[in-house]
Amino acid sequence: MITKGDRRRRNKHGSTIIWLTGLSGSGKSTIANNLEAELFERGINVYVLDGDNIRNGLNKDLSFSAEDREENIRRIGEVAKLFVDAGIVAITAFISPYKKDRDIVRRSVDKDEFIETFVKCPLDVCERRDVKGLYKKAKKGEVKSFTGIDDIYEEPENPEIILETDKIGIAEAVNKILNYLKEKGHI
Repeated sequence: MITKGDRRRRNKHGSTIIWLTGLSGSGKSTIANNLEAELFERGINVYVLDGDNIRNGLNKDLSFSAEDREENIRRIGEVAKLFVDAGIVAITAFISPYKKDRDIVRRSVDKDEFIETFVKCPLDVCERRDVKGLYKKAKKGEVKSFTGIDDIYEEPENPEIILETDKIGIAEAVNKILNYLKEKGHI
């Protein structure tokens, strides 16, 4: 009985998925958390979905195999879609290395409800930022199927937003997304 439009009218803002994709260490989670804080301060109903709150609960039964990565993204997409229906801005921060998986999520929501945001950063910069030492472990063979080392990352072909985090800071990245949301009437 209550529609997505009803929820959006009550919230006084649109709902969408801001899908941050990029290599580990590119800045996805930092951008997502800073964007969430900014939107929250502006009165926007917003929530971040990332590895911490998804891999430790909903997807704790999944490994990092290609099949499980696909299922991981499918589940995240379904949850994000529910957030959009609830009138909430969902920000996802996942490597999501395969184009076909991101495209499936895009097709599951209405036009303009999926904002693919490529957090673009060279591999060597991501490796320098790697506080968990995952790239070193992957190069030693201690971590298998690590994106960028022994598994592929398919860059988005036509993302709505590109954030080159080796060239811009967090504040500028967040502002770029905010400007896009304003231009498209989401906020």
